[in-house]
Amino acid sequence: MTLSNSVENKHILITGGASGIGAATARLLASRGAKITISDINRDLGEQLCEKIISDGGKAIFVYADVSDAESVAHLFNQAKANFADVNVTINNAGIDHSPQQMHLVDDAIFHRNVAVNLAGVWYCMKQAINQMLNNGGGHVINIASVAGLRSAPMIAAYSATKHGVMGLTKSAAVEYAKANIRFNAVCPSFIRTPMVENVLANVDERVRNAMIKANPMKRLGEVEEIAATLAWLCTDESSFMTGQSVVLDGGMLA
Repeated sequence: MTLSNSVENKHILITGGASGIGAATARLLASRGAKITISDINRDLGEQLCEKIISDGGKAIFVYADVSDAESVAHLFNQAKANFADVNVTINNAGIDHSPQQMHLVDDAIFHRNVAVNLAGVWYCMKQAINQMLNNGGGHVINIASVAGLRSAPMIAAYSATKHGVMGLTKSAAVEYAKANIRFNAVCPSFIRTPMVENVLANVDERVRNAMIKANPMKRLGEVEEIAATLAWLCTDESSFMTGQSVVLDGGMLA
């Protein structure tokens, strides 16, 4: 049995695709021949990335969407299908965090916002992806979770709770839709050099900053290209027997 390592002509939708892991993944997949739908709430960055991919010979569209809004997500998937036909792979990358703080001091609004984006947003996108994939013979949904969804995460409890929820959705859907040839897996990074992490590092004291950077045995932050490369492999047929799993990219933190 020979499995293809190509993503050429696959339609891959990436939420939170304007920067960080999402942007790096969009660039890489487009360079390998995939058709990319980039979605984000940052319209300027998303459109700039889309234009760059096209100027480099790739195929991409940008669709503004707020994943915390079900109607916005429905519009995103409808526009994606109208441009590139049914989605073959969905990468649910859009997410937010919150400033480190003891749980009893975290404002309830921060908790609810994390749930709305990180958990409900994944739920809405999974439902839309499933609806398209049921009609085109299957597909793959890749959820960006976190090591904070696999272990305790003191001081970022609201964020951690949502990522545990993402893992629950991933595993449950993997079993539920296996016979429909729709796969669900999660990628669980630790601290990666993204704008979100850089913002956190800029707003904590030096002791906390050093602890975050050196939280794994490799004593460094992960790079977006390292996550993008793993996602690119997951988008190929070489991962076809894999579902309901978590791919941990943490420099050995959990070990």
